[in-house]
Amino acid sequence: MVDVTVMGAGAFGLSVAWSCVKRGASVRVVDPYGLGSGSSGGTVGALSPHTPENWNDKKEFQFQSLIMAEDYWSEIEDVSGQHSGYGRVGRLQPVMNARGLELARAREETARELWRGKAAWRVIEAAEAGDWAPLTPTGYLIHDTLSARMSPRMACTALAAALRAKDTEIVSNAPENGKVVWATGWRGLVDLSEEMGRMVGNGVKGQSALLRLSRPDAPQLYADAVHIIPHVDGTVAIGSTSERDFDAPDTTDALLDEVIARAFAAVPALEGAEVIERWAGVRPRAKSRAPMLGAHPTKPGQFIANGGFKIGFGMAPKVGEVMADLILDGEDNIPEPFKPEASL
Repeated sequence: MVDVTVMGAGAFGLSVAWSCVKRGASVRVVDPYGLGSGSSGGTVGALSPHTPENWNDKKEFQFQSLIMAEDYWSEIEDVSGQHSGYGRVGRLQPVMNARGLELARAREETARELWRGKAAWRVIEAAEAGDWAPLTPTGYLIHDTLSARMSPRMACTALAAALRAKDTEIVSNAPENGKVVWATGWRGLVDLSEEMGRMVGNGVKGQSALLRLSRPDAPQLYADAVHIIPHVDGTVAIGSTSERDFDAPDTTDALLDEVIARAFAAVPALEGAEVIERWAGVRPRAKSRAPMLGAHPTKPGQFIANGGFKIGFGMAPKVGEVMADLILDGEDNIPEPFKPEASL
């Protein structure tokens, strides 16, 4: 018997398990597909904030989680003895036109207020970024210091190792004991939609690639709608597509070729880098586009943590915290837009 059973060994499931374990609960994680088998086993790992303007509950939650991340992953690494791939390296984005430059400079001011001195949003000349600068028609870039990068696979492996170090089982099959949390990714959202007879969430396929190129301390880039993420292991990730309709969840095709071509065209420093892996997986997207956190809509007394569409690892530290509040203490600190009702 355990206090909490977490169904799902992806970013949300593992983070909920870790927060519960830290509070003294006994936990078992169950996933028939294995550790990080869905989008949490991907390659990209862009932890980036929304623009610092028009502040709302979602942006505040994400901000708090991104600020938590450095200490969070440092503790995971200390307990597990493994690198998570986390690094708060910042992000560079090209400024494409005069209107974009005006907006970017206005956001320098709003970031000072909304990010409360914990991170900065600056407009810089491209020359300041050296040879890692993406092409920019205005000669300017946006540099923010809140963004970080994460290696999804390394993070899942480190989280799992930290949990095992705290006597937590991660298994493929086990009975539901204690409080039950469903963090079953896109398949769980599809099942829930079928159960309720209407679409409350689905899966969006993403294709990405890994290049052999060592830039471990460089900032992540976002150019021409492509994420370019340098990892600590001597690779650079490029991604990704967003495909609502797909035949197979794990195959790559010409859509990825287009993403790779756009990245190479936008970032001269990538020239000559070898593509060493092509990857595809499916991300869970709740109808509201926000995470779905709280009481499970069809399983009385149980809980759901799903819908980390594109922002799962960035939200994970705070998601784990508020879910542990709810599961263990009955304390509801979940923003209204994140509750299952928002997608029902």
